[in-house]
Amino acid sequence: MPLPRQVPDRVAQLTGKDTRYWAVLPAAGTGTRMGAGVPKQYLPLGSKTVIEHTLDALLACEELSGVVVVVAVDDEHWPGIGAGYADKPLTVVTGGSERCHSVLNGLEHLAQQAHADDWVLVHDAARPCLRPADVTTLIETLAGDAHGGLLGVPVADTMKRVDAGLQVIDTVERDGLWHALTPQMFRLAELRAALQDVVDGSALVTDEAAAMERAGYAPRMVQGHRDNIKITLPADLALAAFYLQARQST
Repeated sequence: MPLPRQVPDRVAQLTGKDTRYWAVLPAAGTGTRMGAGVPKQYLPLGSKTVIEHTLDALLACEELSGVVVVVAVDDEHWPGIGAGYADKPLTVVTGGSERCHSVLNGLEHLAQQAHADDWVLVHDAARPCLRPADVTTLIETLAGDAHGGLLGVPVADTMKRVDAGLQVIDTVERDGLWHALTPQMFRLAELRAALQDVVDGSALVTDEAAAMERAGYAPRMVQGHRDNIKITLPADLALAAFYLQARQST
């Protein structure tokens, strides 16, 4: 990996000059719900692939010292893309069977060069509309936080709970409910320990914040933008393209 970037002055003032920020990008999933022939992170989105948009957003963040991309062991698509980032502060490691295994592998790699108190921002490879300004907001908001946190947006719609037959059984009060987004930002050693505990206990968590909650932490929500969508279904690609094009025209 190239030498890490210098921490910008505004971040150093908040956290101390020795604190560094790293990103881990889990990209080992297959994206079966997309029904495509390739994993969703490698689908075309305009003139680039989904993961290229995501990487470009992260690498535009001067606060980050480096990015760790976690790919599947048999990934045939990454080498061609990765060649275009040879001069960037980026490294690649092999992932595992579930997201928690992949992120943990990324953290294990980081532990060889980063400090235990460094911050790690875990971001979905399939969220190509991330705004670098939201990363800055997340970092500056959580710089002195004891627990860490994540980007999110308040729930705006009426929420319903249904049974197995999709019959509505309850209307859920939406006050205090947020959609969890990424990046999710936690201290390296603390997140590593929390995820190791999840793996050792064969527990089920869907994001890093859940692992930290399970370990007794109280992650803080930091409001981001609703266009930070995750590519899950085919219609999401068109929406992401709309968001990205709209930004270019402003």
